[in-house]
Amino acid sequence: MKTQRVYSLLVMTLFALPFLVSGAEAAEKSTALREYLVYIGTYTGPKSQGIYAYRFDSATGRLSPLGLAAETANPSFLAADPSRRFLYAVNEVSNSQGQKSGAVSAFALDGKSGKLRFLNQVSSRGADPCSVSLDQTGKHILVANYSSGNVAVFPMLADGRLGEASAFVQHHGHSVNPQRQEGPHAHMIEVSPDNRFVLATDLGLDEVLVYRFDAAKGTLTPNDPPFGKVPAGAGPRHFAFSPNGKFVYVINEMGSSMTTFSYDAARGALQALETLSTLPKDFKGRNDDAEVAVHPSGKFLYGSNRGHDSIAVFAIDAQKGTLTPVEDVSTRGKEPRNFAIDPTGKYLIAANQNSDSLVVFHIDAQSGRLTPTGQTLEVGSPVCVTFVAVK
Repeated sequence: MKTQRVYSLLVMTLFALPFLVSGAEAAEKSTALREYLVYIGTYTGPKSQGIYAYRFDSATGRLSPLGLAAETANPSFLAADPSRRFLYAVNEVSNSQGQKSGAVSAFALDGKSGKLRFLNQVSSRGADPCSVSLDQTGKHILVANYSSGNVAVFPMLADGRLGEASAFVQHHGHSVNPQRQEGPHAHMIEVSPDNRFVLATDLGLDEVLVYRFDAAKGTLTPNDPPFGKVPAGAGPRHFAFSPNGKFVYVINEMGSSMTTFSYDAARGALQALETLSTLPKDFKGRNDDAEVAVHPSGKFLYGSNRGHDSIAVFAIDAQKGTLTPVEDVSTRGKEPRNFAIDPTGKYLIAANQNSDSLVVFHIDAQSGRLTPTGQTLEVGSPVCVTFVAVK
């Protein structure tokens, strides 16, 4: 009986061995994927000529410069397609190729060198485009035009080039601030996690507009309800979904605040839950909020303050979605227009536009607190930080 039991165990072990090896190999490959390309969008001028590339090691937090990846005008915000073969940039200008419009540029991405090869450029259909994203299928590029107050969708062709717009929506109205909210100012556009809806913040309207999205045709239709509201004069800028898709966090540029919405994925409906300041209570100076990001764990939220020049850190209540302030950390530079968290959730890279610097921070997995790693790199007028996994 004992001999038979040993024999049975031996057979089971031999049968399971291929699966154990396969699992070990998968784990090894997962651990080995520690390098990413990081692309920096900029405002071009004396210190910048376009998009810059870096190599990032998520095991050490080390950022290594690769130089100019592509020369192009004011590539302020960037987005990579899911296949990691193409990169898209808005050219944030008010006049492009003789039109009163900005542009959107498409590039082929070389995963080894980090270089970008120009494919084509199309009109963004409005002045000063300031946001670009892709739908979940990677077949459509979405753009928000700030000065014109409109949004557009463009198809991605088989070779990565951009086609002519498949959707265009002009926003209308104004809000309470006559200087900055005299009309619509679309600031960010992105699809919902299930690819059924599109959200677009409009600073001029104090609204987060919601559209039904036809992923087959690339079209937008106003949703019912058509928007969520932030406090009057808050000026919504950027937003981020929670990993579970139940909450949306909107950072308000003018109000220096964060508004939490619950999100009904079935209806595409937003309901405001709370609005909290991103600043310390004793701060009295000028400030405009900029970027917002949820930690991959869903436990923490980060928002950047331009003026106080800091990252505000919040803890997220997993059930309610509400926020508790944790700290405000100096970005060790001026005007942190953007930042991004690396895909592993270990590090945050802050882009200080007015001090021409990138600063790397370590993220504490338990508290969400930020600690500078000591690494600061120089790049002219950085505006956007975009991670792309190396194949």
